[in-house]
Amino acid sequence: MIEPRLASGVLISAIQRMVEAEGDFATVLKKGDAVSGAILLIGQVRGADPKLYERYPSLDGQTSWQMVDLRESGGIAVQEYWKKRCARDPDLWVFELDVASAARLDGLLAMFI
Repeated sequence: MIEPRLASGVLISAIQRMVEAEGDFATVLKKGDAVSGAILLIGQVRGADPKLYERYPSLDGQTSWQMVDLRESGGIAVQEYWKKRCARDPDLWVFELDVASAARLDGLLAMFI
């Protein structure tokens, strides 16, 4: 049985509202398919050390955020990576969060799986 899932656009909107309500920063860098577009999230703490996360389905039907290892992509910069991904996947969402602490970022990722 296939479980229903939240549309990508709705999930992005919910994360953005929650992040901004706490005084942190969230922005959509590229809109993808509103219903089923994959999500690439750039998470950083106080504007430093950006990390990429992608939301993947797991074997149990749930989803999880997996960190993207840019070393496997030849050590390219975050911006270059997501622009290349968008060229291959026009339905991809690219979303950026800039939060006050690593714990806050981890909590948001855990909340919105």
